[in-house]
Amino acid sequence: MPLALLALTISAFAIGTTEFVIVGLVPTIAEQLSVSLPSAGLLVSIYALGVAIGAPVLTALTGRMPRKQLLLALMVLFTLGNLIAWQAPGYATLVIARLLTGLAHGVFFSIGSTIATGLVPKEKAASAIAIMFGGLTVALVTGVPLGTFIGQHFGWRETFLAVSLLGIISLLSSAILVPNSIPSRAAASLRDQLQVLTHPRLLMIYTITALGYGGVFTAFTFLAPMMQNLAGFSPSAVSWILLGYGVSVAIGNIWGGKLADRHGAVPALKIIFAALVALLVVFQFTAAIQYAALATVLVMGIFAFGNVPGLQVYVVQKAEVYTPSAVDVASGLNIAAFNVGIALGSVIGGQTVQHYGLAQTPWIGAVIVLAAFLLIGLSGRLDGRAKALAV
Repeated sequence: MPLALLALTISAFAIGTTEFVIVGLVPTIAEQLSVSLPSAGLLVSIYALGVAIGAPVLTALTGRMPRKQLLLALMVLFTLGNLIAWQAPGYATLVIARLLTGLAHGVFFSIGSTIATGLVPKEKAASAIAIMFGGLTVALVTGVPLGTFIGQHFGWRETFLAVSLLGIISLLSSAILVPNSIPSRAAASLRDQLQVLTHPRLLMIYTITALGYGGVFTAFTFLAPMMQNLAGFSPSAVSWILLGYGVSVAIGNIWGGKLADRHGAVPALKIIFAALVALLVVFQFTAAIQYAALATVLVMGIFAFGNVPGLQVYVVQKAEVYTPSAVDVASGLNIAAFNVGIALGSVIGGQTVQHYGLAQTPWIGAVIVLAAFLLIGLSGRLDGRAKALAV
């Protein structure tokens, strides 16, 4: 694998850290800025909004920029956003900072996916995307716990300062390791962009992404209280469980990419979605049994993010067929779909907890992922029909 992928992975690590670390800082921010917990929690949604807007819209607007130049500009924006958060005098400024970093996130993973696949042979495309997204999963394992520790002991502002330093490291590594000669696709016209937004096959993939990724978050969002309140683990033990879950996620991300390379995106996604449905149903029954719950969670982590490489490479492959002049835009919309899934999964999980209790989130998540499994099966059959007609 080329060294340029290392630069993309470092950038993904920095971005993943700033995305997820806010969850551990919500109580501290609420206290120090004298805002309510829901208001502090809204910083998570603001970031997701930035991603959802930035991925398709800014990807389209920056289509003519050379890829390396755009990549460096994104890391500058990311670093500035975190520096603004570090020096934020109040809540409103922090909201703006989160929105800016979310915008950078959306475009980065959109063009990063197409850069990664352009650096390797076609048969290694999913693995290349998995390596880049591996930075995101490693952030779950190391960056988020460390950032939360810094915030709890030195203040939440210092966490954003630390992430800014990661942004500078990412900027330098991209400047040094990413080649200048990355092929740039022709900028998509407005008509091409609208075609991506309205093409039924691409819309189906975005729906699969939102359901398959978001269904897991119905339970994952409340994993810590479930392990503490239902399984009976202590708060300190839950921290270690989340660390173990992050390790499983990192392993599963690489494995999911290799599975998609070996068998194709659709068969790989069917395997992963089927496993997730089964594990979420099992978790429904093991959540209150301490070590059975632990085993289920650790295995579930392997599959939870394993669908990311397959989903991303699948949308790029289909976009190359149906909207070849707007592949980056199509890729960006899939990044938006991931974040729509996170938001919907969290909201559905929250409503489930509020009305029916923590114990009911796993089977609700299983139903959502089952819908993704059925849709990916239908999408695969449509692919086969299209090939048969082409012959």
